[in-house]
Amino acid sequence: MKHPLLYLLVTTSLLHAELPVAPGAELKLISEGFKFTEGPAADSEGNVFFTDQPNDRILKWSVSTGEVTDFLKPASRANGLYFTPEGKLIACADEKGELLSINPTTKEVEVLLSGYDDKLFNGPNDVWVDPSGGMYFTDPFYKRDYWKDRENPEQENQRVFFLPKGAEKPVVADDALVQPNGIIGTADGKTLFVADIGANKTYRYTIEADSTLGEKQLFCEMGSDGMTLDSEGNLYLTGKGVTVFDKNGEKLGEIPVPEGWTGNVTFGGKEMTTLFITAMDSLYSLEMSVKGIR
Repeated sequence: MKHPLLYLLVTTSLLHAELPVAPGAELKLISEGFKFTEGPAADSEGNVFFTDQPNDRILKWSVSTGEVTDFLKPASRANGLYFTPEGKLIACADEKGELLSINPTTKEVEVLLSGYDDKLFNGPNDVWVDPSGGMYFTDPFYKRDYWKDRENPEQENQRVFFLPKGAEKPVVADDALVQPNGIIGTADGKTLFVADIGANKTYRYTIEADSTLGEKQLFCEMGSDGMTLDSEGNLYLTGKGVTVFDKNGEKLGEIPVPEGWTGNVTFGGKEMTTLFITAMDSLYSLEMSVKGIR
């Protein structure tokens, strides 16, 4: 178990930060004992699904019981997750370089994509589904020890792709990035954020009416593994704890997490005011004074 003193230190730090944390809130350890947690995503009820990629499984935190249970195992080495407007769970799965659609009721898995231009993806990493059901996802290259026959990437670049709803082939949304990783869009579908972790930068794009990415602006000089947004437009980046920026790119403060690395973050719970944090072998939560976006 983590030492209680760590929570005291975290709480004390939060009291001095300009962050939308609920009064008196403390960082809470929900569950531990995993190998590497990632990809949290909340369904319409507030249940949170997340991945433990080294153990090849997707887990579920229940909003009704507060318990964490296995949802799907094996899970094609799923990483980033997101829900469609219809309630399907989309998973970036890099065992075979695929984008998957999972029925949360039957657990039936459909392969949506497995490559581009007759070449394997590098390794789909994180995904955001826009209000119309189109999917933007990042495809960085991280060599995995469970790949037995692939040493080098087949794709020429590490890109952001877009898959229109109902389409069978993605289009390149941006190929001028070093190593894109975390990705999230606004609730109105007009703005996309992408973290280029390889360049230690996060960019903001205008999403055009035809879903192409328009103006690209530097949002902040920080990369990120995963990210989320709240109802006030604040952007949450991960790595060393969680760093929060306002909608103008001004840093509000940091949420310390007592782990060596924080992989990803999302809002969930019945009221969508609970911040869920995947960090190394653990899942944490923190009550906030703002809501997340669905």
